[in-house]
Amino acid sequence: MGIRTVKPTSAARRYLTYVTNEDITKDTPEKSLLLPKRRTNGRNGAGRITVRHRGGGAKRMLRQVDFRRDKLGIPARVAAIEYDPGRSARLALLFYRDGEKRYIIAPHGLTVGDTVMSGPQADILPGNALPIRNIPLGTLVHNVELHPGRGAQICRSAGAQAQLLAKEGERATLKLPSGEVRLVAIECMATVGQVGNLDHENVSVGKAGRVRWKGFRPTVRGTVMNPVDHPMGGGEGKGKGNHPMTPWGKPTKGYKTRRGARPTDAYIITRRKK
Repeated sequence: MGIRTVKPTSAARRYLTYVTNEDITKDTPEKSLLLPKRRTNGRNGAGRITVRHRGGGAKRMLRQVDFRRDKLGIPARVAAIEYDPGRSARLALLFYRDGEKRYIIAPHGLTVGDTVMSGPQADILPGNALPIRNIPLGTLVHNVELHPGRGAQICRSAGAQAQLLAKEGERATLKLPSGEVRLVAIECMATVGQVGNLDHENVSVGKAGRVRWKGFRPTVRGTVMNPVDHPMGGGEGKGKGNHPMTPWGKPTKGYKTRRGARPTDAYIITRRKK
């Protein structure tokens, strides 16, 4: 994998870059693992816009990804590495020995023909899922559960990895990509290795149209509006006063909505880096 640049035939394409797709081995997704994606365009059940600046974009189908890894002790062969429009990571299509097919997040280094397995008896190899109790200290993991049986919730995006630092009693200590150090139940499942598609973070969007393809519509800054349209509008020259707020006068850009401490705060040893 690498970063591909394009010929600058226009100003928009001058800084445009793509991730090369030599790791992808299959162009069409597995039909039995697809679901239609309902497009809300930022609207709630009543049809009112609750999230602004959403709409349009390319049509997508949802891939059913196995985040639980609950087929214990059954080996599976990696049949293909595929693209997923709904996430930054690649997907690995698994053919289990009993005939079932499933998608998992493709870790770095996993190739077609490899064998993966989940369960306490699995080897410490990329793509294998084990309870944290059975993973040696210092191992890099991804797809980590926060509650046993709920399915992976952290370290799922491209390049993400967590390091297992310690195990004490019924809790294990993990260092997350953000720098946060937190406790996780020792029975939670985690997958060995780092999520693939490492070059995703180096891609330059390059042009506004590429953001529209993702389903985002243009955003107009409040400071360039008139006072009748926005609380931060108007003024002679550039107005730098007033606190950031929405068009309806609510504080924004970091407006705190949490009420006191959360029950999970007790499991966070070190907060993420500022």
